[in-house]
Amino acid sequence: MDLPGGTVAFAVPPEVAFDYLVDPHHRAEWQSSLRRVEQVVGEPAVGQRWVDVTRPGLRPEMTTTVLERPTRWAESGRWRGVRAELELRFAGTPGGCEVAFGFRIHVLGPVGRAVTALSVPAVRSDLRRAAEVLSRRS
Repeated sequence: MDLPGGTVAFAVPPEVAFDYLVDPHHRAEWQSSLRRVEQVVGEPAVGQRWVDVTRPGLRPEMTTTVLERPTRWAESGRWRGVRAELELRFAGTPGGCEVAFGFRIHVLGPVGRAVTALSVPAVRSDLRRAAEVLSRRS
């Protein structure tokens, strides 16, 4: 994974974490910036599309770009010339799994690197929230 990121521990098997995280219908439960998800087209698969409706009012168009259950998933989002990428990799551990993530925002010049660096902690926090949700359910 060549995107800036980190790793979050989940207390559930990789398949459970994978199925939860890749389904856009669950996103508003764990992604702090989302109000809701709209216009979901298709089931979780490469090419699935949806629109994230964010709290600030942005509406990026999202697409699943990689889906290799239960080890790897990636998405790309576009909004007004800005593109963001998120990749998740799942690895089993004795207590559940680890989800490694990479995230990048693509805009011109050093602004993209700065915004990416500021966004990585938020992605980590959101994944921790997802881990808590799944831990309470199991």
